[in-house]
Amino acid sequence: MKGRTLVRHGKEGMKNLGRNGWMSFASISAVTIMLMVVGVFLILILNMNHFMSTVEEDVEVRVYVDLTASEEEQKELEEGLSQIDHVESITYLGKDEGLDELIESLGEEDRAAFESLRDENPLNDAFIIQADEPQLTEQVASEAEKLPHIDRVDYGEQVVEQLFNVTNVLRTIGIVLVLGLMFTAMFLISNTIKLTIVARQKEIQIMKLVGATNGFIRWPFFLEGLLLGVLGAIVPVAAVMAGYHYLYDNFAGRLRLNFAELLPVYPLTLQVTLVLLGIGALVGVWGSLTSVRKFLKV
Repeated sequence: MKGRTLVRHGKEGMKNLGRNGWMSFASISAVTIMLMVVGVFLILILNMNHFMSTVEEDVEVRVYVDLTASEEEQKELEEGLSQIDHVESITYLGKDEGLDELIESLGEEDRAAFESLRDENPLNDAFIIQADEPQLTEQVASEAEKLPHIDRVDYGEQVVEQLFNVTNVLRTIGIVLVLGLMFTAMFLISNTIKLTIVARQKEIQIMKLVGATNGFIRWPFFLEGLLLGVLGAIVPVAAVMAGYHYLYDNFAGRLRLNFAELLPVYPLTLQVTLVLLGIGALVGVWGSLTSVRKFLKV
């Protein structure tokens, strides 16, 4: 298609927006609300996925050696642990190192009380195991519990499972809301373009009589739907970029934990912007093509 023809179709599409002002406003508003929800949930889900990935990498099994186990028995235990399927690495943590680790994790007020334990350290030696897949941590822990010379086995899989459940619930809610709003926006865009087609029915008939192809007639409606979708995406894009930038600048430090932090503003906001613009354009075009296909049989 020539550039001049495309410009003409574009102008016609913009005129159509003005002819059906209230319906165009309703369509743009529906797309705006839908994409605002999409943007918020997208930011939330991407950060949750980042957080979950970080937590997964830190999931470990701690196998505490029986206090009565000899050095030879500890070596046998380590050999047995290395034979368990899906064990990626085993790190030995002596009780003195374990006490140092414990003291470092405490506040200044509590450290003095535990410093006195260095002469008669009551802690167990331990082996720290990393599974090759975080989802198999529970299986590795269960196998480790069957070995001799073990006092106890601890792992954080319960916490991880709860976090997975929260993430899945958020994803489900987000998908349901987004799909519902997408269909609402498509319905309004479709009706907006239907009104334009009905108003121009005679003109379309004349155009077909003089040899205009269906493709030539569809282009203004196609571009109208595209404009509705893109215009509806402008406010959500600006709001999401500004909102996340403010959140990151003012709360990233407070929300940062030793194992998780917010995703940086860039390239996250750029990625979300492209997704929102793409969804807005897709919804607009889909709504317009659906209405044209049904009502352009003249």
